[in-house]
Amino acid sequence: MGNGLFASCCQSFADLLFWVQGEDSSGERSPLLSTSSAVAHDSPPQTPAKMGVSEALWLLYPDIIPSSAQLEYPQGREEVDRDFSGGNRGEKTSKSSPDSCQLLSVAGLLRPALGSCAAAVLLADLEEESTPPLNYSQPRRACLVCVTPKILGSGFEVTEQAEIPGSNDRGDTGSEFPASSSQCQKGLMPGKAANPGPALEDRRVVACDSQASSAFGFGNRDGSKLPNEPECGPPGKRSQIVEEISLYDEDKGACGLSLDPSTGTEEPPSSITLMNGDGLHEDHKEEPRQNGLEEPDHAEDGNDQEVIVIQDTGFTVKIHAPTVEPFPLQVSPQEMVQEIHQVLMDREDTCHRTCFSLQLDGNVLDNFAELKTIEGLQEGSVLKVVEEPYTVREARIHVRHIRDLLKSLDPSDAFNGVDCNSLSFLSVFNDGDLGDSGKRKKKGIEMEQIDCTPPEHILPGGKERPLCPLQPQNKDWKPLQCLKVLTMSGWNPPPGNRKMHGDLMYLYVITVEDRHVSITASTRGFYLNQSTAYNFNPKPASPSFLSHSLVELLNQISPTFKRNFAALQKKRVQRHPLERISTPFQVYSWTAPLAEHVMDCVRAEDAYTSRLGYEEHIPGQTRDWNEELQTTRELPRKNLPERLLRERAIFKVHSDFTAAATRGAMAVIDGNVMAINPSEETKMQMFIWNNIFFSLGFDVRDHYKDFGGDVAAYVAPTNDLNGVRTYNAVDVEGLYTLGTVVVDYRGYRVTAQSIIPGILEREQEQSVIYGSIDFGKTIVSHPKYLELLEKTSRPLKIQKHKVLNDKNEEVELCSSVECKGIIGNDGRHYILDLLRTFPPDLNFLPVEGEELLEECQKMGLPKEHRHKLCCLRQELVDAFVEHRYLMFMKLAALQLMQQKASKQGSPAPLGNGNSGSPTSSFPENGVEDSETFPLEDAKLEDGPLEDNVTGLDQVKELTETIASDDGAVDPKSREVIQNACKAVGSISNTSFDIRFNPDIFSPGVRFPESSKEQIQDQKRLLKDAAAFLVSYQIPGLVKDCLDHTMLPMDGGTLTEAMHQRGINMRYLGKVVDFITKTPARTQLDHIYKIGIMELITRSAKHIFKTYLQGVELSGLSAAISHFLNCFLSSFPNPVAHLPADELVSKKKNKRRKNRNLSSADNTAWSSTSPQELWKNICLEAKSYFDFSLECESADQAVEVYSLQKITLLREISLKTGIQVLLKEYNFDNRHKPTFTEEDILNIFPVVKHVNPKASDAFHFFQSGQAKVQQGFLKEGSELISEALNLFNNVYGAMHMEIVACLRLLARLNYIMGDYSEALSNQQKAVLMSERVLGIEHPNTIQEYMHLALYCFANSQLSTALNLLYRARYLMLLVFGDDHPEMALLDNNIGLVLHGVMEYDLSLRFLENALVINSKYHGAKSLKVALSHHLVARVYESKAEFRSALQQEKEGYTIYKQQLGDHHEKTKESSEYLKYLTQQAVALQRTMNEIYKNGSSANIMPLKFTAPSMASILEQLNIINGILFIPLSPKDLENLKAEVQRRHQLQEAKSGDQEAEDRVAEVEPSPPLAAAP
Repeated sequence: MGNGLFASCCQSFADLLFWVQGEDSSGERSPLLSTSSAVAHDSPPQTPAKMGVSEALWLLYPDIIPSSAQLEYPQGREEVDRDFSGGNRGEKTSKSSPDSCQLLSVAGLLRPALGSCAAAVLLADLEEESTPPLNYSQPRRACLVCVTPKILGSGFEVTEQAEIPGSNDRGDTGSEFPASSSQCQKGLMPGKAANPGPALEDRRVVACDSQASSAFGFGNRDGSKLPNEPECGPPGKRSQIVEEISLYDEDKGACGLSLDPSTGTEEPPSSITLMNGDGLHEDHKEEPRQNGLEEPDHAEDGNDQEVIVIQDTGFTVKIHAPTVEPFPLQVSPQEMVQEIHQVLMDREDTCHRTCFSLQLDGNVLDNFAELKTIEGLQEGSVLKVVEEPYTVREARIHVRHIRDLLKSLDPSDAFNGVDCNSLSFLSVFNDGDLGDSGKRKKKGIEMEQIDCTPPEHILPGGKERPLCPLQPQNKDWKPLQCLKVLTMSGWNPPPGNRKMHGDLMYLYVITVEDRHVSITASTRGFYLNQSTAYNFNPKPASPSFLSHSLVELLNQISPTFKRNFAALQKKRVQRHPLERISTPFQVYSWTAPLAEHVMDCVRAEDAYTSRLGYEEHIPGQTRDWNEELQTTRELPRKNLPERLLRERAIFKVHSDFTAAATRGAMAVIDGNVMAINPSEETKMQMFIWNNIFFSLGFDVRDHYKDFGGDVAAYVAPTNDLNGVRTYNAVDVEGLYTLGTVVVDYRGYRVTAQSIIPGILEREQEQSVIYGSIDFGKTIVSHPKYLELLEKTSRPLKIQKHKVLNDKNEEVELCSSVECKGIIGNDGRHYILDLLRTFPPDLNFLPVEGEELLEECQKMGLPKEHRHKLCCLRQELVDAFVEHRYLMFMKLAALQLMQQKASKQGSPAPLGNGNSGSPTSSFPENGVEDSETFPLEDAKLEDGPLEDNVTGLDQVKELTETIASDDGAVDPKSREVIQNACKAVGSISNTSFDIRFNPDIFSPGVRFPESSKEQIQDQKRLLKDAAAFLVSYQIPGLVKDCLDHTMLPMDGGTLTEAMHQRGINMRYLGKVVDFITKTPARTQLDHIYKIGIMELITRSAKHIFKTYLQGVELSGLSAAISHFLNCFLSSFPNPVAHLPADELVSKKKNKRRKNRNLSSADNTAWSSTSPQELWKNICLEAKSYFDFSLECESADQAVEVYSLQKITLLREISLKTGIQVLLKEYNFDNRHKPTFTEEDILNIFPVVKHVNPKASDAFHFFQSGQAKVQQGFLKEGSELISEALNLFNNVYGAMHMEIVACLRLLARLNYIMGDYSEALSNQQKAVLMSERVLGIEHPNTIQEYMHLALYCFANSQLSTALNLLYRARYLMLLVFGDDHPEMALLDNNIGLVLHGVMEYDLSLRFLENALVINSKYHGAKSLKVALSHHLVARVYESKAEFRSALQQEKEGYTIYKQQLGDHHEKTKESSEYLKYLTQQAVALQRTMNEIYKNGSSANIMPLKFTAPSMASILEQLNIINGILFIPLSPKDLENLKAEVQRRHQLQEAKSGDQEAEDRVAEVEPSPPLAAAP
C-alpha cells in the first residue's frame, strides 16, 4: 500500500506524525490568504489543534482554505421572487399558509411535516452517530417540506447566499413550487457534533471547485472489496491513461486527476486534447485559478468557487409537554421548528401526539421557520407543547400515525415488499452485544460462558442446505398485541347535523379484552360514542373518556393496551435507526414465512381509495413527474451547496418516480388501469396512470420488423434506459431526457416514462424535429439539437455524421437516426429513443460481405442473434478508447525516439502502405506478446525507462502544440503524430480522438458518397472494437478471476464483473468456454460453476417469461409451482393443478378474448413436463449463449456440474421475482413434487432504473481511497468521513455507496487502533448492506466477516463466532463450500475457535480452508503456507507435536521455495520448527519416563500453550489482509525530523510566494507530501 511506513501505523504513531501546531506557531494563518485578505476577523483567530482534513481537502480541491478565520455572512435570508420552475414562466406568486400542505418544495426534496408518520431517527440514537442520518423514512404519505442539506458534518452558512429558488421570508409560495428553506440544514435531528472540542473539524473553511466532472459510476455497484486486498479506487472510473504512462507519479490525486504540485489543483491530464474527453466539460481552460476570495468576478461559469463557513453552535431548549416531565433537547440554529415536531413524534413518551403547536412565551412558532430567525429563542428557552384542535386531515394523520406505532416492529411490510421496507437480521446474531457504540456491556471475557458449537448444517463437509435459517425468527416480531381491531367505522362520514357538532370521523375498535367500542374523532379529541355495529347513536357514552390523543383514550379503556403499548414503544426506540429508515428503492425478499393476514384500516384505505392522492404533497392533484424531474435538473450547480441541493433533489424525485412507476406497471399488468386505446388489441394498448405513460414490450405496428420483431421490442427498453443513464451522467445543460423505468412483471415488460408536455395533443410526426420516426426513411435535423448533442459527443465518443433521407438529401446528425428530438410545450429540448446510443456489436450482427478479424472468427463469431439491436456497452467503448490511447502514445514516443536516435532519418512509416489497416502492421489485437511488440511492450526498445517517460512527455507537449495550431511545430514531428493518429483510427489527424458512428450497419440507413472513406474507417474501428472485446476483455476478466481480484459468488456478482469490463451477458457462453480452455482450469472452478448456473437460470428465465404470459391470474400460483417442479424437483411427472373453475373461465374467455393479456388457451402451461422444460433450457442455452449444456434433467445438471438445487431456486427466484414460502423443500423426493400451490406466496416486479450519483461525495471518496493507498491514513479517513457526510446529504441515510464508505472507514478506524469506532461503523455497514442489497447478497456476507473481526478485537468472542457462522451459512446457500472466499471464512472461524480452545472444531475448519486454498491458489502459494502454519499451531495446542511438525514442515518448504532462506517468514518458520521439535522430544521423554517408572515417575512440567488473544488477533489480521509494520523508536525520530524539515521548507516557500504575487498557491502539506 503505497508508502509502507505510514500504512502500518497505529493511533499513537498517527498522532505523532500529524504534526500539532502550537499557539505561537507561524503556520496559524493559511498560506492561501494574502495579507490584504477579504476576510473580516470578528474575533481573534483561533488556532486549530491539528492539521487534518483541511490539508487533505486542500490538495484535492484547488481552493480549500485551512484557515481559522471566521468569515462574516449575511444575516437574514435573501428574498428571491423567482419561480422555482426554472425561469420566469410567467406565474404569479400566491400567498399560502405553510400548513395548507401546498408545500411541494424543491420537487420532492421532502421531509415529513406536522402529523406525518413516525419520524425516522431518534435523538438518543443520534447522539452516538458520527453522522446524523438524514430522514429518508417517509418520503411518501406525508405532507412534506423542503430542507436544504447539511454539509460536511455540521450546519453551515454560505457567504454568497446560495439562491434557492422560491425561498423568501414571508412564506410566499410560487404557484408551482412554494417556499423552501434557503439555509442549509443539519440532518434530521440535532445530535452532538461528531467530535466535540476545539479541533479543526468544528470550524473550518471549505471551498470546492465544481470542475470535478461527475463520475460515470461506481465500478462495482456494491463497491465490493476482497477482504485481503488493499483498499483501492473503485474500478468503475478508469484512471486516465496518462497516469499509466508516466509510471504513476506520486503527486497524483485520486484516479489519475493529476495534482499540479505548484498549485495543488486537480487538473485534467495535460493531454486533454488527446483524451477522448473523460472530463465531462468541453472547455477546461488551464489558467491559474483564483482562490475565490480576492477576485470573485474572474470565476468562470463552470468554476465558481464558494467559501463556506462551517460552525456548529447548537444550543439546548427545554420542552414542556402535557403529562410528561420537562426534558432538554439539543437543537441547531439551522433547523426548522418542523424538526422538533418530528423528534417529539418519535420520542417514546410523546410519540402519541401529532396535532400540537410549539409555543415560546405564548407565541405560536411557525412550523417552517428556522430556529435562528425566532426572536428570543436561545440556550435554556422553554418551549411549550400545546394541543391544537383537530381537522379531518389531522385526525386521519393521527390515526395513521397510531397505526404505524402499533405496527412498528411488524416485519410484514418488508416481506410484502411495500413502502420501501426491507429485512435485517443482524440484531438476531449480536444480541444487542454491540450496544454502547461497541463497548461490551459486561466486561471481561467469560470463557466458559461462550457456546461455540456451530449449527450442524454449516460444518465443513455437510451436505444439508436448510432454508429456514435464512430468516431466523426475530423475538421482537412476535408482536405484543395491543388491539384486536382498529378500523374505520361503517358510519363514516358523519352526517351534516353531526358535522356541525364537530364530528370528523368514526372509528371501530375491539380491545384485547374483547370489548367492542365506537369512537368519535372530533375537533376536541377522541371519545366513546353509543353506536354499535348496527345502530348509529353518535351521542357520547358515559363516561366518554374524552382525550386529545387516541392512545390516551385506549389506555383508559383497555389495561392490556396500556401495558403492551408502553412495552412496544420501549422496544421500538431501542432498535438501531438503520433498521427503521426506509430504503431509497424497494428491495424484495425471495422467501417469506407464512404470516397471518390481519385487519388494517390504513392498508385497506390505501388499496381501495384512489391511491394516487396518497402522495399528499399536493392534495387534489397528482404529481407532475416530468416537471419535477426536469426542474431538479435545472437547479443551479455553481458551488458545492448548490450541487448538493441539486443532486439531492434529483435523487429524491427519482426514487419517488421509480416507486410510482413500479406500482403503476403492476396495476397495468394486473388489469387495474384502463387503456387510452381500449379498442385496440391487448398487446398494442398503452396506459396513462399518475402522469406516467406505460407501454408493453411488444412490437406494435411492426416498428421493429427489420430488427427482430417482439424480441427486439423486448430489449429496446433496456437499451433505451442505458442511453438515458449515459446522457444523464453527461448532464449537458439544456438537453432533457425522460424519466424512464423498465419493469418486468408476470412475464411482461412494461416501460414507464414521464410525459413530454403537449406530446399527447399532437401526432408524433409533427412533434419530431430531429431524428427519424421510421428508422431512417424520413430524417430531420435541427441546429439547436446538433449544438446540444455535440456537447455530449466527446464524452460519449459519438461521431457527427451525415445520412441520406428518402429524398436522397444529406442530413447531419450527432446521434443514431432512431434518437428523436422533440420540443415540449414547456420549451425544453427532449431526446428520446436512445436505444442505439452505443455502436453495434459486430460479433452478433453478421453483415454480408464483411469479414471479422481472425480472433473473432476463432471463437465462432459473428453469430446471428435474435435481434439486431446488439450494442457494445459503454464500459467497453471506454476501455477500447483507453487501450487505443495507450497505443497512440507508445507509437508516437517510439517514433520520436527513433528520430532522436537517427537525427537524420525520416520517421519510419507506420502503416505498411498497401492494406491501410492498422491491425495489419500492428496486430494490436493479437494475443501473443511476440506479435504485439510495438504496442504491448512497455519498455520501448531505445534506452532506459527514463527516456521513455520523457519520450511520452514529448508526445504530450507535441500534441498540445499541434492542437493549438501553433505553426512552430517541426513538420517531422507533425508527421509522427499524423501517423500515430492514422494507425489508431483517430478521426482527427492532429490529435487523438476516437469516436464511433452509431448508424453503421444499421438496416435501412444510407450514407452519402462523400463520406465513403470515413464510413470504411468506422467499419474497421467497429471490427477492432469487437475483436478487442474477445481478445482483451474476456481474457482480462478470466485473469482477474484467477488473481482473485474479482471474486464473484453468485450470478449477480458475475454479471457485474462482466459488465464492469464491458462484456455483455450474451457472451456468457464464450466466457465459460474460454474458462474450460484455460490451463489453470481447476483454479477457476468456482467461476465455471457460477457461469453454468447463470446459463441455466437465464435460459429458464427466458422460457418462464413466455410460459407466464399464457397464464390467467387465477392459475398463477399453480402455474409457478408447476414450473418450479419441472425445473428443480426429482419427481418424474408432476401434474399441474388446474384452477377448479377451469370450465367457467374458458367460457368467459371466449367472450373477452381481447381484454386479457394472455392468449385464449389458458391451460397450455399445464402440459409442460420436466423432460420438455430441460430440453428447452438446453436449446435456449445453445441458441442464445452458444453453449452446449450436457444435462437432461435437474438431477443430471446437479451431478455433472456439482450445483445445488437450493442455489438454483434462489437464482431463478431473484431473476423472475418469485417469492416462495420459507420452509424446508425436499428436492430429491421421487414420490411427490417439491412445490405445491401454497408454497408460492407472491410474484414481485423486477425493476431497472437509473441510479443518480452524488458526484462531489464520490470525488471525496475516491480521493480518500487514493490517500489511504499512499499510506496517509489519517487524511484518508477524514476525507472519507467528509464523503460520508456528503453521501448522507444526497442519498439520505441508506444507500449502497454509503455502505462502501462505512466499510472503508471502519477498516481505517481499526488499523488506526480505534476498535470500538470500527465496530460501530461496520455495524452500520452490515445493517445497511442487508437492507439495501439483500440479506444474503455476497456483499452482505463480506460485511459480516469484517464485523466479526472487529467484534473479536473488542473481546466479543461469542458474537464474532455467531457472525462468522451466519456468513458461512449464507455462503453455503448462495454458492456452496467450494469457493476461495470460503477458505478465508474458515480460517477466521478456525482461528476464533482456537482462541476459545475448541481445538477439534477449529481443526475441522482450518483443514477445510487448507484444502480450498491449495485448490484455488496452487499448492505452493504463500496462502497455503500460512494455512499449514495455522493448522500446526492448533496441533501444538493439542500437544500433537508430530502432526504439528508435519504441517509446519510443509509451510517451511513453501516459504523456502518462494522466498528463499533469508526471508523473515522462512526464518520464523524455521524457529517454530525447532521449538516444536524440542517440545516433541520433551514429551517423548516424559512418556518414556512414565512407562519406565510408573506412577513414581519424576515428570517435568510440559509447556502446553493456550493461545493468547493477542496472537490470535495478529493471525486474524494477517489472513484478512491487515498488516502492521512495527517501527523502532529510531524510525519514529527520523520520521518526525523529516516531517518538521519539510514543514519549515514549505513555510519558507509559501512566505516567498505570498510576498511575490499575493496570489496563494497550494503547496502539499508535510504529511501528504510523497517521499522523495
